[in-house]
Amino acid sequence: MSYESSVSRLPSPLKDLVVTSQADVGKTEADKAEIAQWIEKVAEGEVALPPVLLQDLETQLVPRTYIVSNYLTAADVALYGALHTVFSQLQPAQLYSTPAVTRYFDHIQTRPSVLAAASALSPAFSSVSFDFASAPPIERKVDAPKKKEKAAAVAEQVEPTAVAVSKEDKSPEDKPKEKKEKKKDAAAADNGGKKKEKASAPAGGKAVAEDAGEPVPSMIDMRIGHIIDVKKHPEADSLYIEQIDLGEETGPRTVVSGLVNYIPIEEMRDKYLVCICNLKPANMRGVKSFAMVLAATSKDGKDGGVELIQPPPGCKPGERVYFEGPDYENAQPLAQMNPKKKIFETIQPGFTTLNTKEAVWINPVTKSVHRIRTKDGVCVAPNFVGASLS
Repeated sequence: MSYESSVSRLPSPLKDLVVTSQADVGKTEADKAEIAQWIEKVAEGEVALPPVLLQDLETQLVPRTYIVSNYLTAADVALYGALHTVFSQLQPAQLYSTPAVTRYFDHIQTRPSVLAAASALSPAFSSVSFDFASAPPIERKVDAPKKKEKAAAVAEQVEPTAVAVSKEDKSPEDKPKEKKEKKKDAAAADNGGKKKEKASAPAGGKAVAEDAGEPVPSMIDMRIGHIIDVKKHPEADSLYIEQIDLGEETGPRTVVSGLVNYIPIEEMRDKYLVCICNLKPANMRGVKSFAMVLAATSKDGKDGGVELIQPPPGCKPGERVYFEGPDYENAQPLAQMNPKKKIFETIQPGFTTLNTKEAVWINPVTKSVHRIRTKDGVCVAPNFVGASLS
């Protein structure tokens, strides 16, 4: 069914909302077909569900910013309109039970074109307010399990005979020193695990990422992010709190950035950018930040301006960002950088922008230039040459 046919089946005033919003009807034939399918579902009443049945939609929206592709479409407007009746009647506890749907609904209702169309049809699509400050925090079970899994993997790599010998060698008089012995055994296991990893790397293809040796830029996990919500930190005038879609099944990450004095909030909204994703989460005035946005500071300092590093057009949330060069392009980043090893702090001074405004890392020893890029092109600072990146 075509877009026009599916829209014609929508009831008023929902049809008027979709038409007057002038949302995109699809950039590709595949997108156009999917948009028409979603509008058809709305027309048939398949998405105007009671709260108890919203879980299927929740599952679909967890990794997504928009329901089709990575831009606002008429399907989003139709879905928002269909959900409006449900959401305007939900209690806070019900809203919090489907955080991805709630986040999506609020994101769509605040898009300027949707807001204008909804206002013209008031009170049919009056704005629904959400008290996100009182929402229970979403458990992010990413960091701790990785450490456990890594420890388990190392333990499995230790030769069984070595473990058996260490147990058999223990005598009753060794028990007071049990803690010290465990530490020694763990150190031995770690060394054994690393040796085995190095030996098996050629057969397995990509080597397992480890933070031994000198810091190298490929240890940094950089990905494309999409800001789906941004607000000022209630306890800090210079900080933004962003919700950034990184293409993860766990949903968007909360990120705190000190950019209020340099980038207007209007320029932060709906922005695609580059994120550093494997820094240790940090509390920023009471809000935990799970990533860092990559920004360029003018060579004249912050007084000369700060701007976000811009990825190539067409990037999608979660896409890998890497450094050019055979030593880095196919290397795996660390699961999490150890703050004690100062990996990012060691690499960061080599971040800059060329005369072409391309973002690069320059090796301080060899002076070789390694562009920061995705599979589709090089990331840039829109205006700055010779900038520092952080």
